[in-house]
Amino acid sequence: MFPKRLSDGYQAFLDGRFHNERKRYEKLAEIGQNPEILLIGCCDSRVSPEVIFDAGPGEMFVIRNVANLVPPYSPDAEYHGTSAAVEFAVRNLRVKHVIVIGHSNCGGAAALLRGPDGSLDFVSHWMEIAEPARVAAQREAARGLDEAQVLRCCEREVVKVSLTNLLTFPWLEERVRDGDLRLHGMYFDIRNGALEVLEQQTGRFVTLLDD
Repeated sequence: MFPKRLSDGYQAFLDGRFHNERKRYEKLAEIGQNPEILLIGCCDSRVSPEVIFDAGPGEMFVIRNVANLVPPYSPDAEYHGTSAAVEFAVRNLRVKHVIVIGHSNCGGAAALLRGPDGSLDFVSHWMEIAEPARVAAQREAARGLDEAQVLRCCEREVVKVSLTNLLTFPWLEERVRDGDLRLHGMYFDIRNGALEVLEQQTGRFVTLLDD
């Protein structure tokens, strides 16, 4: 049986947002999408980019996967869903900003710190992309941080890994070098809604808006 929650939600969408923004949807259908922002986030159900940034239809091109990871550039015969979406956004849509947003209480980062899990078919191998984040977090653990602090460190470091890997895509790196594209790192705290931005100069995450 189809989930009633979805049919009820769809009806609310038709009566509310779609009704109020019908002309916008019609225009998007006619002329296509032209978002300026590519946002790469986690597929965690608690972290919805469109909700966090109060975005309307057509405003952001969103990629979501486990732990907001971008693999290194590696064109081959394998399947590369994230890389294909990045390519489409950067080369076809010509977005002007790429944002990688991590978050607190990330299950992918926690799995990375725990190590390989033989009971899972895909997650452990996927999280190998973020091995530098695990190493950095373990370095902090050696300094006496507790388990929760180490996880938060790892979550932030995963964002940095993805940003580094984005620059291995030659056509993306070229646009960044030419000043046509900017990369940003962010971190969202689920508990209190705080949003942090990565400072390129210092490598630190700082609060976006002060109370």
